[in-house]
Amino acid sequence: MNTSAPDKPVSRLRSIISGSIGNLVEWYDWYAYSAFALYFAPIFFPKGSATAQLLNTAAIFAVGFLMRPLGAWLLGAYADKHGRRAALLLSVQLMAGGSLLIAGTPGYATIGLAAPALLLIARLVQGISVGGEYGTSATYLSEMAGARHRGFWSSFQYVTLMGGQLLALVVQLGLQQLLSAQQMSEWGWRVPFVLGAVAAIGALYLRTHMGETAAFEEQRNAPARSAEATAPSSRQSGFRVLLQHPKAVFTVVGLTLGGTLAFYTFTTYAQKFLVNTSGFSKEESTLISFGVMAVALLFQPLLGAVSDKIGRRPVLLMFGIGASLGTVPLLRLLATTHSAGTAALLLIGALFVVGGYTSINAVVKAELFPTEIRALGVGLPYALTVAIFGGTAEYVALSSKERGVEEWYYWYVTGCCVLSLLVYWRMGDTQRNSRMAPE
Repeated sequence: MNTSAPDKPVSRLRSIISGSIGNLVEWYDWYAYSAFALYFAPIFFPKGSATAQLLNTAAIFAVGFLMRPLGAWLLGAYADKHGRRAALLLSVQLMAGGSLLIAGTPGYATIGLAAPALLLIARLVQGISVGGEYGTSATYLSEMAGARHRGFWSSFQYVTLMGGQLLALVVQLGLQQLLSAQQMSEWGWRVPFVLGAVAAIGALYLRTHMGETAAFEEQRNAPARSAEATAPSSRQSGFRVLLQHPKAVFTVVGLTLGGTLAFYTFTTYAQKFLVNTSGFSKEESTLISFGVMAVALLFQPLLGAVSDKIGRRPVLLMFGIGASLGTVPLLRLLATTHSAGTAALLLIGALFVVGGYTSINAVVKAELFPTEIRALGVGLPYALTVAIFGGTAEYVALSSKERGVEEWYYWYVTGCCVLSLLVYWRMGDTQRNSRMAPE
């Protein structure tokens, strides 16, 4: 089996598609937890109000995010030493294992506290997986794409990320049609996790047949003296090499801060917001979220292609300005609307603005780092920021609502977007100053 860097456009495209499909499966497994939390929260946390039950599942969701920096560190260093492909194979295996554990764990009524404990372990494993997946897949897609269309092809990292959410919603809509509400709550919620584990087998097969990137092959085949001087040989030395790029590291943090919080607010949390605050039913909320994500997914390659024409910075500024000015009024309108069409349009508008970040964040971060530290450099500071802000988004939002100060969360999101806007305003355009080779 040939896994060397593809040197033909068709081979390059095949590898990009294989990597993207694997990414889709991983993110489906990750987001299935959030999509079906409305159903399994009472199974693992039977006491308390509906909001309190969701708070408990959101807390485990957040803890899973806290493992993402560890995954980014371990798999990022592994990818920089052993190859992008090898790390992507490992990450999909970890995700499948976590999904199977969730699918097979009995509820609180059967095994008591062991139920939420096993749920937590499963999310910790998945957190390691998805933490390593982001930086490695972002690096793989960016390196595999040529310079001319790098923004476009790299946008598929979020196409598949959002596609994973969309696929989770498709499964949810299908199960809602096939099963009663009681069946969904009793056992139907386990089905998507079984499906995710099975799909991971297919993703694993595709990833075993995709090529390694030319950038990594060039580094690996460099003279030993050069490799010893540049390539991290362990996690410790990898971290030391990363510290040699402090500006790039802090730029990744600033890039991610507002973007990740806005993204999770208008995707995973929005589904619960529509039920808990706007007053829609679970089924209506799922249908609205499905339609919104289907449209928003199309924005990614469009805005990625725009960045190839006009540069990365103008697209980032579109997000920063739009999110800073529009978050509070949009969430206020969404909280009071009772029209599914209006709610969908508001969320589509929000995700178009957020697309200014999601469509190109992977390529911008990859363009900041040299080859020998790229996967770790993209993944670790991103994962730390997402763990702190993205992973806690639902918990902070639900806590604000529980305390009767829900609008505090609106301003919290706005403040983080303003901080990111300041970074976008001051940074140079990475397309013109890229650390990546032209091809």
